[in-house]
Amino acid sequence: MRRSGGSGRGPRKNSISRRENRAGYIFLLPWLLGFLGLTIGPMLVSLYLSFTDYDLFTPPEWVGLDNFARMFTEDPVWIKSVQITLLYVLIGTPIKLAAALAVAMLLNYRNKGSGFFRSAFYAPSLIGASVSVAIVWRAMFGTDGPVDSSLSVFGINLGGWVGNVDFIIPMMILLAVWQFGAPMIIFLAGLKEVPQELYEAAEMDGAGPVRKFRSVTLPMLSAVIFFNLLLEMIAAFQVFASAYIISNGTGGPAGMTNFYTLYLYKRGFADLQMGYASAMAWALVVVVAVITLILFKTSKSWVHYAGDNK
Repeated sequence: MRRSGGSGRGPRKNSISRRENRAGYIFLLPWLLGFLGLTIGPMLVSLYLSFTDYDLFTPPEWVGLDNFARMFTEDPVWIKSVQITLLYVLIGTPIKLAAALAVAMLLNYRNKGSGFFRSAFYAPSLIGASVSVAIVWRAMFGTDGPVDSSLSVFGINLGGWVGNVDFIIPMMILLAVWQFGAPMIIFLAGLKEVPQELYEAAEMDGAGPVRKFRSVTLPMLSAVIFFNLLLEMIAAFQVFASAYIISNGTGGPAGMTNFYTLYLYKRGFADLQMGYASAMAWALVVVVAVITLILFKTSKSWVHYAGDNK
């Protein structure tokens, strides 16, 4: 009797499960259609266009690997845009993460008014990539702007940062660092999960603040640091809006704000070389994918997860 009842419930449960699965797929269908039509589809089309000569108005003409060969051998502006972008990523990302971690640690030890300060520090991340902020930033660091006027009080006359070849990249990095709110919130959440017993044990061993930071905080936050590093690095490679607004779309002065995505945009939509721009886009995808893979491979030696016995 028990076997008969059990076998009767089995088909019924399977039928309910199948209906639930069908309902789930129906709810997922709009997202799947959007993903295929707005993400995968355009990516495949751009992959095809990267092997063609296409100006948006005439049918694409197959040229094979000519676009990729042209990037490495015939386009010094592309090489310079790569150098500028790498400089921005390699300097701006660590400084941004260091600022985010420092502020997160300060907020972690402050209870009074912490909600207000979290919101205040997070706000720039919400509006930092907007056109209006880029316009304000350009006005602040332009000739006779507030920053230039303040420095002139101390006898430092730079003539503005926007048109200065030596200071335009530091200005762009400052704009990126100013938007440290998002990684700060993630760091703060990670700090809340660090057991206080570890700090107490370190104090009993005579560890000072620096030793506790190196031996307790950093290892316990290694997974969070890896997550933030990955996200911020990818975002830095894609910087566009601020560079476009600050340079008025020219990439100046002297091409120092000609970041990779800005140069890609100019090639595709200003020069109508969409095939070449598609090749540039896929080159960026490959580079970011390789760097991401390297980060994942090397993370095994310095990223520690809860419950890891290694």
